[in-house]
Amino acid sequence: MSRVVVTGRIPEAALDRLRAEHDVDAWTGTESISREELLARVAGAEAIVSLLTERIDDELLDAAGPQLKVVSNVAVGYDNIDVPACTGRGITATNTPGVLTEATADIAFGLILMATRRLGEGERLIRAGQSWKWGMFFLLGSSLQGKTLGVVGMGGIGQATARRAKAFGMEIVYQSRSEIDPAIAAELGARRVELDELLAVSDVVSLHCPYGPATHHLIGPEELAAMKDTAYLVNTARGPIIDEAALATALRTGVIAGAGLDVFEKEPQVYPELLELENVVLVPHLGSATVETRTAMAVLAAENTLAVLRGEQPPTPIVK
Repeated sequence: MSRVVVTGRIPEAALDRLRAEHDVDAWTGTESISREELLARVAGAEAIVSLLTERIDDELLDAAGPQLKVVSNVAVGYDNIDVPACTGRGITATNTPGVLTEATADIAFGLILMATRRLGEGERLIRAGQSWKWGMFFLLGSSLQGKTLGVVGMGGIGQATARRAKAFGMEIVYQSRSEIDPAIAAELGARRVELDELLAVSDVVSLHCPYGPATHHLIGPEELAAMKDTAYLVNTARGPIIDEAALATALRTGVIAGAGLDVFEKEPQVYPELLELENVVLVPHLGSATVETRTAMAVLAAENTLAVLRGEQPPTPIVK
């Protein structure tokens, strides 16, 4: 039996699969494991099942030792993993794409509705016990029908978000490294454009691109200025894709109308000025937060781990 270290709490269904074949050392604390504790625990492990809160780098790989075979991330994003460092040591790195597509697209579209219809503002008003009365101009928002959604990163989650937008009567443009399947483009009526055109024509911009050096602060002062002053920005990808200081300024000065964020530059911290603004919806990284989705993610990570330890190809290796 191989030793498998799980860096955080995951559903029992995944742990049961791992325990059936291997010796599992799973962190059970309610808080994230400390770096010191993590470095000590991974020593001698042949597999690490990691959460996105843990940094998998040379230091950790050195602490684990040369017998380490696989790092299985319980997330679709893998910016917490130094993939080249793993590859250089012959370690397989895996992630969990696909299983969280619909749940994350639901959150993206939920943020779109909350931001454009000012639902957060309305709830805060009622919970604060403020006096209110229905009126023709009370908390007016913006309709989606006939408007344009710009999707940055047209992978599975981007496409699922676009399908929801299409059902609401929106037009779709997208920016992506490559063309999507022509049949899907036809189904969505989606048109591929460059980022500058997408920003200029979209009424809602939704971010679904992976995070890395090329997308760090992809949306900054110039990009925000290129958007319509009636437009909204939504991010369910990774926080550092947006320059939060620039976004706060844009929201405060009316450069754009509003925003919805599920992810942040320095999680769990939120840029202080964003907390003071009414025209931004802020939720704590809930994109995949359903019982069904988190279970499916953890089980897929377990299956990736088991496959590598059996000497088989894992279902979803990270390919760079």
